[in-house]
Amino acid sequence: MILTTTSRTAPRPRLAVLVLLPVLALAAACGDAGGVRESDAVASAPGTPAPSAATTGASASAAPPAGKSAFYDAQLKYVRCMRAKGGYADYPDPKLSGHLDWDRIGAIASRPGQQEAYKGGKDGVCVPELRGVMAVEPRRDQQKDYESMLAHAACMRDNGVSRFTNPTMSDGNAQPGGDPNPASPVIDQDSPAYKKARETCRTKLLDGLDGLQ
Repeated sequence: MILTTTSRTAPRPRLAVLVLLPVLALAAACGDAGGVRESDAVASAPGTPAPSAATTGASASAAPPAGKSAFYDAQLKYVRCMRAKGGYADYPDPKLSGHLDWDRIGAIASRPGQQEAYKGGKDGVCVPELRGVMAVEPRRDQQKDYESMLAHAACMRDNGVSRFTNPTMSDGNAQPGGDPNPASPVIDQDSPAYKKARETCRTKLLDGLDGLQ
């Protein structure tokens, strides 16, 4: 089955990275952003909507044990802010790895007028916590991330999502594939066939990439 129908729900986290950038750029302009540049937020987005300054060849294995890391603690602080101040009482806990549960966040953001779930809450109230996550997110091996997303993209096409695009590498950083036009989706992410393909191909993605493409 070929999926070419436009989805009527909110685009998934790949677009979330794009809509989040203006918020983070404004926050950086208002104070010290810990050395994280806007370009880093695009390039190393795998894992959260607020990535760290990942470098090519850096190994994710250097991160502290899952559930006991500064990354997890910072992410949990962000989640609690989103519940208490951001307007999302049902915002999900981070996974033990520290990465956000993008399936559940995507479901929240798909509600009418709820795109702030991707942007640090109402009026960006939780952006300071988001910047705290950026500062401690473990570095990733960009080549391994690219290979993982490439395998996932091929799997999605093999399972009927014919327009699912490959990831790319830009300046040594992995950029996600997926919908060829995420701002105006041409793939129906709500169709049973698409959901079945995602479930089939889920294991192709490394931890932290599940919400990116």
